[in-house]
Amino acid sequence: MKKALSFISALALLATATACGGTKSSSDQGNGDTGTSQSESSNGGGEKKEGKQTINLWSFTDEVPKMVEKYISLHPEFAEKYTVKTTIVPTTEGAYQPALDKALTGGGSDAPDMYCAEAAFVLKYTQGEMASYAAPYKDLGIDVDNEIKAADIAQYTVDIGSNNGNVVGLGYQATGGAFIYRRSVAKAAFGSDDPKTVEEKIGGGSNSWDKFFECAEELKGKGYGIVSGDGDIWHAVENSSPTGWVVDGKLNIDPKREEFLDLSKKLKDNGYHNDTEDWGDAWFADMKGEGSKEVLGFFGPAWLINYTLSQNCGSWKETGEKDENGDPIKELDTSIGTYGDWAVCQPPIGFFWGGTWVLANKDSKVKEGVGELIDWITLNCTQDGLQYMWANGTFDTSNPTKDCVASGTVLKMSNGEVDFLGGQNMFDAFEAGNKLANGKNLTPYDETINQKWRGQVRQYTAGNKSRDEAIKDFKQEVADELDIH
Repeated sequence: MKKALSFISALALLATATACGGTKSSSDQGNGDTGTSQSESSNGGGEKKEGKQTINLWSFTDEVPKMVEKYISLHPEFAEKYTVKTTIVPTTEGAYQPALDKALTGGGSDAPDMYCAEAAFVLKYTQGEMASYAAPYKDLGIDVDNEIKAADIAQYTVDIGSNNGNVVGLGYQATGGAFIYRRSVAKAAFGSDDPKTVEEKIGGGSNSWDKFFECAEELKGKGYGIVSGDGDIWHAVENSSPTGWVVDGKLNIDPKREEFLDLSKKLKDNGYHNDTEDWGDAWFADMKGEGSKEVLGFFGPAWLINYTLSQNCGSWKETGEKDENGDPIKELDTSIGTYGDWAVCQPPIGFFWGGTWVLANKDSKVKEGVGELIDWITLNCTQDGLQYMWANGTFDTSNPTKDCVASGTVLKMSNGEVDFLGGQNMFDAFEAGNKLANGKNLTPYDETINQKWRGQVRQYTAGNKSRDEAIKDFKQEVADELDIH
């Protein structure tokens, strides 16, 4: 089996803005070197044209803009009333948030009517310093409570997107985590690759790491690691803690997060992993089964399968053809490596990792149109909605990737069988993960604090610092950069 992919398609999510229909593009006329790009779906932008109203959409990738384009293509009556002007500012080098903040506070005709925020900073816009700009979904003409119930939206996404009891943001993607494991390693170590067997071995759903480390010892005796690096368990640790990094304006080290020091050291001292760092070459090598020892699996949501694991389990080769931009097209030869040698089961600890929330500006003059778009993206649980298309791989026929969505109703009516998992229906495990995830421990400072915490943990496990020194230095770094003590 082979999958074709443009050489730059993985990068396209960072900065590409495309438009549908009779688009007049103004790409590359953005703000200096921030990578900003703009496009106008339907005709015009900025001002009313031919009696239409403009909806200004801001995002950090082209994912939501493409959803809007899809809606416009399917609903010509919407295109007769509205034109959508898209501004995309990548999050690279921290460019997106300052640009979005400036646009929101500046107001006027160029202010965002609809905008996106990812998990790393979404609380700033739903509950933090920029939350005052977010419109309650009910003000957009959305029957919020009844639609959330009907769609069976994962609760953690609702918690994150709520402010004083009002929903101001929801996601379309669900990023509840599962344990994604190698079938061949499970067979060799346990005699079975059945998800129920592996789930029992690692303590799936137990809310404890005890059986996981018993399994790690068993795997070690047979020459395998249980995970690639300590980062593979971090998101489960982080997002299962009762409290976040900042409580009442003060730095808070939840006992479950402090325990990561001990869990990480236990993994390293006992040789239970390959001591890789996530997103590094060695981490990717473990996905292909080419690390210092083969590992059982990785913790992650469905997007980790679709956009990371599956892309690093085979061999990429140029086809000799080029895409519309003149870039070489590559294809993934899945006969090489570990593609298809994977399955998913429930993790020991419930967690989520990542996601995008969609918000509206309370001062928008086009709330009806914005509400129509947001409702279709985040709450429509019919076969005509975005989430059904997203879950079943029909959104983009050229890239029929199935992904986990926020609506449990949609997941139950969708086919989650994928070749990468040997034909397993991944939605069974991920729907359970979505329900276990906790959305009440985030803070607007998580991206910065997490980086500092994990750096100090690695210093400790490497033997460069004592446990107390690592904690002390972590507190000092947070105080120095964020003035949080």
